[in-house]
Formats: sequence, structure tokens, C-alpha cells
Amino acid sequence: MNNIVAFNMCTPAEVAMQLAAKVKARRLELNLTQEGLASRAGIKFATYRRFEQTGEISIGGLLQIAFALDALPQFGNLFAQRQYQSIDDVLNEQTIVRKRGKKHE
Repeated sequence: MNNIVAFNMCTPAEVAMQLAAKVKARRLELNLTQEGLASRAGIKFATYRRFEQTGEISIGGLLQIAFALDALPQFGNLFAQRQYQSIDDVLNEQTIVRKRGKKHE
């Protein structure tokens, strides 16, 4: 079975459950209990247990868990800017860096 998850074909709820499953797998690799990881992450046990069951957690809680599992650096690539291969790619893109979104009319 392929361990690579195709996030682009999933709903947000499915992605949340896949993240929870990955966290659980990492927790088990480290031989930690749910309570042990919650304590290490500085979050309530009930909050962590709910995360594993439903995928629901605050971004702050998820970052604390990632820190406890030494996985925080991966979040730096979450919304990485596009990497261009050539100057032609840059010129063809013709993007305007906006500081705010358009107003709805």
C-alpha cells in the first residue's frame, strides 16, 4: 500500500483525519501514549484524544503537537511561494504581488 497521501483529491475534513492518522502513527513510533503526547505538547488530554478521533484541533494545538514530535519545520513549507525554473517562467507568470484582496462588489 502506498503511504503517500494525495491531499489534492480530499475534503478539508479528510485531510484533517489524514493528519491525525499521521500524528498517531508518529506517536506510536515513539512509544508514547495519547496522554503522554498531550502532556509533552502542553495541551489537554481530551483535546488530543478528540484530535485523533475527529481530526479537529486548533492551529495552535496542531503546532504544539508538531513541536513535541519534532515536526515543526515541515510547516514552513505549507504555503511556500512558487519556485521558478527560469527567467522565462517569471516573465510569463506576470504576477502582481498584492498586499490585500479585492473588495467584493
